[in-house]
Amino acid sequence: MFILVTGASASGKSEYAECRITAIHQEERHLLYLATMQPYGEEGRARVAKHRKQRALRNFETLEWYKNLEQATIPLDSDVLLECMSNLAANEMFAENTIPEQLEEYTHKCEDRILKGVEHIRKCSANLVIVTNEVFSDTLSYDETTLAYIRLLGHINAELAQMADEVVEVVYGIPLSVKNPHKTEEGAI
Repeated sequence: MFILVTGASASGKSEYAECRITAIHQEERHLLYLATMQPYGEEGRARVAKHRKQRALRNFETLEWYKNLEQATIPLDSDVLLECMSNLAANEMFAENTIPEQLEEYTHKCEDRILKGVEHIRKCSANLVIVTNEVFSDTLSYDETTLAYIRLLGHINAELAQMADEVVEVVYGIPLSVKNPHKTEEGAI
């Protein structure tokens, strides 16, 4: 099963995603937390260490993987939580210096690489839950590079929603089924 979980910042989507993957996890499989937040500085490293300890309490193995998902070594038939697509997209897009004239071509390559990586993870997983962010609803003005990132994440989210068996948007801690609406919510927070 592949579940896509989306929502705004601080909506409760991460907690919901953790509850969902642990609810469908079977003991004989690996429970893997695929973390994509690249730590910067001492504060970032401390935050990652804190998150690792919290995940260990739920019996997650943590794999820090910041880009090139296609190369990730995932034990076959694992139950995987990928947290979060917006970090992964940023890591992929901003890993190299981009030239504005080539920005559109570059973002297409990033999108292809990310989607191939997700397909790789899906093939290795018994169950996959991916967390992503809703970053498209504000009305702020952004520079060309930030707009390209927002479009990249939007395209990826649309593709993932098509691929997913279920899509859930978490609003104020309340999970709303967007795809597969006849399914009863499990693991609600």
